[in-house]
Amino acid sequence: MPIFEYKCNDCGKKFDVLHKSSTNLEEVVCPDCQSKNSKKLLSSFSASMSSGGFEGGSSCSDGSCGVPSYGGGCANGMCGLN
Repeated sequence: MPIFEYKCNDCGKKFDVLHKSSTNLEEVVCPDCQSKNSKKLLSSFSASMSSGGFEGGSSCSDGSCGVPSYGGGCANGMCGLN
């Protein structure tokens, strides 16, 4: 079941919708103002690993993404998880 992120064109609220099928997208209604005037956003991928590993949202630009250097993760600011 795909989850899509939307932004209401009337009140500006961002919200997620879990659709039952990617081929049959139900009508989207803003949970704040009940408007049907919304736009689907391009969502970014988020990943996390337990046990002290990578936490999505940290940056590799400074080499501190939490991936061990021997694992091919960060090298000169290039994170292998992106």
